[in-house]
Amino acid sequence: MRHDGRRADELRPITIQRPFDSAAPGSVLISAGQTTVLCTASIEESVPPWKKGKEPISGWVTAEYSMLPGSTAPRKARRADGRSTEIQRLIGRSLRSVVDFEALGERTIVIDCDVLRADGGTRTLSITGGFVALCAAIATLPDPLVDRPILKGSIAAISVGVVDGKPVLDLDYHEDSTADVDLNVVMTGVGTYVEVQGTAEGQAFPRGVLEAQLDLAEGGIVALTELQRHELGGSFPGA
Repeated sequence: MRHDGRRADELRPITIQRPFDSAAPGSVLISAGQTTVLCTASIEESVPPWKKGKEPISGWVTAEYSMLPGSTAPRKARRADGRSTEIQRLIGRSLRSVVDFEALGERTIVIDCDVLRADGGTRTLSITGGFVALCAAIATLPDPLVDRPILKGSIAAISVGVVDGKPVLDLDYHEDSTADVDLNVVMTGVGTYVEVQGTAEGQAFPRGVLEAQLDLAEGGIVALTELQRHELGGSFPGA
């Protein structure tokens, strides 16, 4: 048992509130344990300058991420930093991996992920919740000009790590701050990898430990995908 009573392969309790009070067409308040993130998806009828006039016509998906000042103690300064930039790039890359830009048309969807409370796993929860917000926003669009759906599949993310010598799933801050290994895994709903970010915080670790963590992550992604599917219903890709 872990410090909060969970098994090694057990996710924190997850809640999804949708739609959340927002002007954006896609809005989700998602929580995993004490970590809470507001994810919104806004649609702009334009594309970045470097995509304008290009054939075939296609759209874009990008993301912004921030931790609000009261999300952690001590107070988080209200300014952009390298960590936030790196995380929002990860969120954008992850969500773009399942979008057909030609089907999206000449539009940009901006995913904003604002951390209201941080207790570990903010980047992975932002991806999981950001995908739900993205789906909700896409559901408000007219049928694509090409004869195929805008979304090619689903995406979710989870953290894994080694704590007290044992691989565990979905680390909270208490575990993350003392972990021997910290790994973030982004996967599609059909079990393919989009990104794996891993670091040995102390001693290097063998391949077998990596594989054990990936096995845990895969089980977590399956559970998260089912939560997304249940929440989105007919808006889930392929439903």
